[in-house]
Amino acid sequence: MQNNDGLIALLGSGETSLAGGRVFESIAQNLPRPLRVALLETPAGFELNSPQVAGRVGEFLKTRLQAFNPQIDVVPARKRGTAFSPEDASVLTPLLTADLIFMGPGSPTYAVRQLKGTLAWDLVRARHRQGAALVFASAATISVGAWALPVYEIYKVGQDVQALPGLDLFADFGLALSFIPHWNNTDGGADVDTSRCFVGLERFSQWCDMLPPGFTTVGLDEHTGLIIDFQAGKCRVSGVSSVTLLRECNPEIYPSGAEFSLSELGEVRWPGNPEEGIPAPVWELIRTAPQPDGSETPAEVLQLLEERRLARARKDWAESDRLRKLVNELGWQIQDTAEEQILTKSVGTK
Repeated sequence: MQNNDGLIALLGSGETSLAGGRVFESIAQNLPRPLRVALLETPAGFELNSPQVAGRVGEFLKTRLQAFNPQIDVVPARKRGTAFSPEDASVLTPLLTADLIFMGPGSPTYAVRQLKGTLAWDLVRARHRQGAALVFASAATISVGAWALPVYEIYKVGQDVQALPGLDLFADFGLALSFIPHWNNTDGGADVDTSRCFVGLERFSQWCDMLPPGFTTVGLDEHTGLIIDFQAGKCRVSGVSSVTLLRECNPEIYPSGAEFSLSELGEVRWPGNPEEGIPAPVWELIRTAPQPDGSETPAEVLQLLEERRLARARKDWAESDRLRKLVNELGWQIQDTAEEQILTKSVGTK
């Protein structure tokens, strides 16, 4: 299968800081212009000011990414069963064409409860497979892992330490990963250990012991991010501090600027075909979504697409591959499903 998966960035904190801005900027370099950005409100959806939480990130990106002419939409997918449900396609429209999707502050466990198995989460995964970049910070960073640390429940409410199922984004690629932001937090000073996302080393060790064998936990220092490049097979640390990989809770530390192989996170297993694990109606929504800038597919591309359809019908695979290459050279990508060809603009096409 052709690998079109976009970049994924995970931030330990500071999505609107200098370090966070550099992460966004480095990702935007390889994305289309105008840059279409979708900000998912979900992690903060339980808060009365959740639009402002996402809106602050939007205002930051308008300034920081102004060279990329960002078109920014807040996606108010706040809570199931409401007018702002993550199952409501009308609420989720910006996700259909987003080049960069962001989730950030809030509650990790709330984000998991509201997104797991929903149309919103399927759209995020589908757009990533088509080349859209994903950026997660703070609470969202925890939520996308295989196992989530219930920070507020432990730190604020006093519940017992437990490892709860997360959104498990990387299961699509055969990777068993969990993430802990605010890894090196020192807000507690000399009196209280607030490292490991405020729960402290002792309680984090209890959580770590609950994970199944073979899991990798990624600790992200504050104002530090990890950028995962599936196409290059590399991971890069960006920011002011370091990223820690724990296998069986034995750490390996990579400082800012370091690069390491994607295989350090585990053995990657690509989906067998582009739509694997994502319902067909999700792909149909994306395929039929109108382009917000009013752009149309060039007639030349449409003609090549039709010729390729006929070549595939007669099982002329060599001709099919030749036509795919011609379409790619014109700035478009083709993803094949059992019934049709899905055409999207290539990442980087202006």
